[in-house]
Amino acid sequence: MHDITVPVLIVGGGGCGLSSSIFLSELGVEHHLVERHSGTSHLPKAHYLNQRTMEVLRQYGVADSIYEVGTKPKNMGKTRWVTSLGGDGELDGRTLFSMESFGGGSLEAKYAVDSPCPSSNYPQIRLEPLLREHAERRAPTSIHFNRELLTFEQDDDGVHALIKDLDTQETYTVHAKYLIAADGGKTVGNALGVKMEGPSGLLDMVSTHFTADLSQYWEDDVLITWLLNPEGAGSWASGAMAAMGPTWGKNSEEFVLHFTFRPDDPARFDEEAIVPRLRELLKLPDLELEVRHVSHWILEGVLADKYQVGRVFLAGDAAHRHPPTTGLGLNTAIQDAHNLAWKLAAVLRDDAAPALLDTYEAERRVVGMRNVDWAMFTFLNHLVIDSGIGVIPGQPLEAQIQVFRDYFSDTPMGETRRARAAEVINTQRTEFQAHDLEIGFSYPNGALVPDGSEAPPRDPLGSVYFPTTRPGHRLPHAWIGHSEEQISTHDLTENCACFVLIVGSEGEAWATAAAVVEEKFGIRLKIAQITESGPFTDSQGTWAALRQIDDSGAILVRPDNHVAWRSTSGNADPAGELTRVFGTVLAR
Repeated sequence: MHDITVPVLIVGGGGCGLSSSIFLSELGVEHHLVERHSGTSHLPKAHYLNQRTMEVLRQYGVADSIYEVGTKPKNMGKTRWVTSLGGDGELDGRTLFSMESFGGGSLEAKYAVDSPCPSSNYPQIRLEPLLREHAERRAPTSIHFNRELLTFEQDDDGVHALIKDLDTQETYTVHAKYLIAADGGKTVGNALGVKMEGPSGLLDMVSTHFTADLSQYWEDDVLITWLLNPEGAGSWASGAMAAMGPTWGKNSEEFVLHFTFRPDDPARFDEEAIVPRLRELLKLPDLELEVRHVSHWILEGVLADKYQVGRVFLAGDAAHRHPPTTGLGLNTAIQDAHNLAWKLAAVLRDDAAPALLDTYEAERRVVGMRNVDWAMFTFLNHLVIDSGIGVIPGQPLEAQIQVFRDYFSDTPMGETRRARAAEVINTQRTEFQAHDLEIGFSYPNGALVPDGSEAPPRDPLGSVYFPTTRPGHRLPHAWIGHSEEQISTHDLTENCACFVLIVGSEGEAWATAAAVVEEKFGIRLKIAQITESGPFTDSQGTWAALRQIDDSGAILVRPDNHVAWRSTSGNADPAGELTRVFGTVLAR
């Protein structure tokens, strides 16, 4: 095979690598992706796609294809805790609690105000083929499965990687300017000496993907069901299960059930015991089911000590791995790729200096750290729920049974126990109503110019989002009029194609300055004058209530829809100010 020279090499063809390919293709960056497996994931793995991720995928023309096949909002708006699905005992089939989740129910209106995109749900076993189709459609000769990275080295000119085609057993060398390590931490990070910091080896998780008819036991608006009963003596021991589709609601054909073993339990790999265990957990001894796959994974919450080593960038699981609670793994990975792609494109076009790429770690590692910590916190908070109900590990079975009898009893103490449990379980909104965590994160440093303003408040439980145009934050969403249609403020940057300068009715001086900057830096800077009457219209005053600038101010939005800079009012030298700003943001 012939050696290949290409701007970017992507190692890994999972959700992060395929997203990187899609984004780079849309930005006109040629690349070469290699994945050592012959196909996409055969595990359901991640499934929840939060609003910010759907905004990113919408920006690149992918979101609608997920909405067409993913879980409908009406089928994912609730999480419930039950003692079991079936059974005929006094404590079987009882509902302990239910919680509105993922923007469902009464949360829907608020989530809709803050984003042009509802969240979605589509298991990775189906999502990755969809992403692969999008990637191959955009770059049909760039996506290569069954090819393995053997070795690589880097120098001042680029990265030089030896690749093996596992079909033909031939090897070839890829010469690239940059390498994106989306390999799940399997190869590249280890070779570079990157350390994963944080707790690992805490529990052995077993995930069983199976097919069964549970329609008479499932509720149409439920996505996730937690099992909590005397026999299991704890949420993770009893298990948590999620509908996997492809039909959504109570008629879902497939499910995944997660439960734990201690790492030293010799029974954890006895897969012949899985079907009896499933039937036991569900209290459905005669359930007909087909196990599709059983996977084991070790609970950990780890973060790479470096996201960049020279010309190599770590993204997704190569940079951060954490429990599945809050669904942050794949979402954070896609957002890593989003942050990196426009910067690579800008540097490769010579719009920006290579130093712009140094802001990837500065911006994304702080988010990765927050998300690793959050996922570990929400995972362990299920133990708090157990305690809130009265379940104590190590208690005799009869004592556990009495706890549940007391919980459901029609007595003053039963009422008290249920009230206490409701207080405690509501703290799990940190997992199922993490609205601010999902869209309210910001970059304190990076490709931006701080304006010295105070950060908005953050809900310590992650639910309440405070929109702001402060530099480093995601641009607030508002519906505005343009060319006789409604668009989001997020649509102004198009498919991550340009910077946008948003100005008000007295923003002509900024528009003139923008022309100077465009010529000086050789970039595209789009002007969006949003006023009551156009060309971008804010007839309802929605944007005016969010913008935090006056009519003579300006907001500079990066291609990834994060605010790079703002001036709350006019400036005596707008061209000089914008020149300074772009010199900083583009590292020029």
